[in-house]
Amino acid sequence: MSAPGAVVEVRHRGLITLAIMLATIMQVLDTTIANVALPSMTGDLGATQDTINWVLTSYIVAAAVMTPVTGWLSDRIGKRELFLVSIVGFVVTSLACGLAWSLPSMVGFRLLQGLFGAAIVPLSQTFLLDINPREKAGQAMALWGAGIMVGPIIGPTLGGWLTESYNWRWVFLINLPVGGLALLGCMAWLPKSTLRQRRFDFFGFAMLALGIGALQMILDRGVEVDWFSAAEIWVYLFLTITGFWVFGVHILTKKEPFLDPRMFLDRNFVTGLVFIFVVGIILLASLALLPPMLSRIFNHSSITTGIVMAPRGVGTMISMLLAGRLVRKVDPRLLVMAGLSLTVVSLWMMTGFTPQMDDRLVIWSGLVQGLGLGLVFVPLSTVAFATISPMFRADATSLFSLVRNIGSSIGISVVTAVLTRNVQINHAEMAGLMTPYNPVLRETLPAAVAGNQATLQQLDNLVNLQALMVSYLNDFKLMMLITLCAVPLALTLRRPDLSAGPPPAAHAD
Repeated sequence: MSAPGAVVEVRHRGLITLAIMLATIMQVLDTTIANVALPSMTGDLGATQDTINWVLTSYIVAAAVMTPVTGWLSDRIGKRELFLVSIVGFVVTSLACGLAWSLPSMVGFRLLQGLFGAAIVPLSQTFLLDINPREKAGQAMALWGAGIMVGPIIGPTLGGWLTESYNWRWVFLINLPVGGLALLGCMAWLPKSTLRQRRFDFFGFAMLALGIGALQMILDRGVEVDWFSAAEIWVYLFLTITGFWVFGVHILTKKEPFLDPRMFLDRNFVTGLVFIFVVGIILLASLALLPPMLSRIFNHSSITTGIVMAPRGVGTMISMLLAGRLVRKVDPRLLVMAGLSLTVVSLWMMTGFTPQMDDRLVIWSGLVQGLGLGLVFVPLSTVAFATISPMFRADATSLFSLVRNIGSSIGISVVTAVLTRNVQINHAEMAGLMTPYNPVLRETLPAAVAGNQATLQQLDNLVNLQALMVSYLNDFKLMMLITLCAVPLALTLRRPDLSAGPPPAAHAD
């Protein structure tokens, strides 16, 4: 019998890949597509501006908590069976979300949707690694990465179009035909997998779930309650530290822990986790900043914002397809460093944004950033799993997805908090210069010095605009520095042998 997770001979590899990617894109889209529909949901569900955010929080927390258990479930019931159950559950709960009649019902359905959807992304990566030989691993990760990276980019645009053209319920109902096609394809062509008997380490899972869930609550609730000025954030912090600390000690001392610590002996995998954390910060943090910036400063609609940001997705797809072919011929470490360097250049270009510019700089910087992130993601996804034992693959891919999602959540929370704080600071500093004793103000706006209310209002609007713009530039600089610091980490990766041949043997015994 082959080792669990080893490459198997399959028919209809292309059709399997298509079905898997349909399910993957469906799940990834749901992490961002609902954001733009929240204002429309508020009135229909009888929610307030604060409580409606639980529609997002419930999904994120449920998915984060359930992602690490993917490996154990796939070993117990089979990867194919778990994938099919996840698709069916995700589609059914999407229908329920589209039919929700109140905020509690919506939050409950989103919670279930997150639970069912958690396994889809890590299992899709596992399947693509299983059904493709090692020499085609780069191309397989290019296709998988295209869905993972492009999904969040087109999500807000698609959600805005569905909400404006129909109503917010179609943001969830759109999953039905996509999920149906994915389900039929997977049922028809997805190969069966080998089962593996593993005891469920409930205590280890509980501690990891406690740490992850509490961390997500900090990140999602922090902005609303002013971070550590609220008692609940301190409670979440205590639970986060306790959960992760106890879990770390537990897996090092228990005979059969929830996650086998031997997988962390693979240097490429551990370095890959660090890199995907950074990529998560850059990818969704910039996605969280650009749409509101284009809306608040440049008065773009959701559709226009999507069109302006589309070249970013195009650049990502181009570089991923290119990297999928280059990863066997070029040192993957050079591709990662080149991708990070392009990302640094794009963020530097974004620090040159001004309220008076047109969309060209946004488009070009987005294109360069897309090219850079694509060059990072494909070789990183390939190298991270090139040397790890196949028996750890399902657990490893679930951790890979989990760390990427945590990085995204942290990145969004940090840039949002920094933006809010800098807006207040910049506004106070600029407003302090707007006095009758300022010679420039006396020359350019004498009516403001004279106390004309209309002119003073225009001046205040101008100060607000400039303070907001400078705050966005500060965030772009922060992200640029984070990315720049990550470039030397590429040297810690080992160049694996990606030539044709069997996968590495399960060396855990």
